[in-house]
Amino acid sequence: MTKRYNSEVLAAGHEAALGLAGAGFMSKRTMRAFDEMCLTPVKEMAPEDIRAFRLRENASQAVFACHLNVTSGLVSQWERGEKRPRGASLKILTLVAKNGLGAVA
Repeated sequence: MTKRYNSEVLAAGHEAALGLAGAGFMSKRTMRAFDEMCLTPVKEMAPEDIRAFRLRENASQAVFACHLNVTSGLVSQWERGEKRPRGASLKILTLVAKNGLGAVA
């Protein structure tokens, strides 16, 4: 998955930092700080927020699930609060919330 930055300036700075870290001129700790500053932050999502994002995009659970590369049953469980999205699924949901379903379509 490609990285999504908060701005073009932060993207350029982050790419430069990656180069410095790769060459051994920047510590992992400093690189984590750049990641937190530059990359789209990922936060927990409430079931009603997930449902609201899906409805905002005018998508059924099956279509939404297809775009997220998960099952429609899992989307249903997220929306009912039975399960919570984690890892890559949570990152993709964050991007959908910020940029719309077209960002991952």
